[in-house]
Amino acid sequence: MRVIKIETTIRFDRSLSKLPNAIQQETLKKVAIFRENSFDPRLRTHKLKGKLKNSWSFSINYSHRVVFEMIGKNTVLFYDIGDHRIYQ
Repeated sequence: MRVIKIETTIRFDRSLSKLPNAIQQETLKKVAIFRENSFDPRLRTHKLKGKLKNSWSFSINYSHRVVFEMIGKNTVLFYDIGDHRIYQ
């Protein structure tokens, strides 16, 4: 799926700003890949379960993920970014 519009929550923006610069830069690279193909194998995009069953996640690196929801045909909402604790 090609993503045309990405919206972010305040939570996502705050969490991103607290990450080290290197991870913020890696996030920008992964978001560029995500925009072209949200299911690119390099992102390891997957549907979440449990209380986040309406959400999806993709990987920035081994420890950091972006949690998002699809809110329109080509629009997503980035809900949060961080390590596995964001799933709690």
